[in-house]
Amino acid sequence: ENDVYNFQQKVAPKWYPTEDGPKKLTKTIKKTQRTKLRKSIVPGTVLILLAGRFKGKRVVFLKQLESGLLLVSGPFKVNGVPLRRVNQTYVIATSTKIDVSSVDTSGISDAPDQKTKRHFFSKVVAETKEDSGDSEFVSQETKKAGLSEERKAMQNKVDTALLASIQKTPMMKDYLKSRFSLQKGDLPHLMKF
Repeated sequence: ENDVYNFQQKVAPKWYPTEDGPKKLTKTIKKTQRTKLRKSIVPGTVLILLAGRFKGKRVVFLKQLESGLLLVSGPFKVNGVPLRRVNQTYVIATSTKIDVSSVDTSGISDAPDQKTKRHFFSKVVAETKEDSGDSEFVSQETKKAGLSEERKAMQNKVDTALLASIQKTPMMKDYLKSRFSLQKGDLPHLMKF
């Protein structure tokens, strides 16, 4: 007895619609969630910056900001790194810790102010000086962005508190001043930070 196999062949439709049918729109409301902090990063941890202007510098982690970025400081008086926001993907956490319980960072936030729509890290634009009308093209000064007085005062306040705790540990100041770099043959995945 012969077995007969019935194969149904798919036939292309003879007519295609010119427009797609109505699609149901769905509203998705996404809440911005704060980025989860790595287990190895706690306030007071010494971090190594991997990218940007200060790459290779060692900094002290102070707190996580509302945007999920890390607030770090050099301190500025030790290695020249000011209060900065850093993404945690661009840092290596070391096992070195500093006591930052005395450092007050309550006034630092990267959430914009409701009135001015500016935040702590916004740059301040200096006002231009106006001369007489006949030399308008010759002596027109450009606007230069600078730091606000509030930010300078906060940097000084944080630095003094951090320096006090750094002085308690011998050679910590020299450790923060030194730059991190890799030489030929160094295997960073085998290093213990």
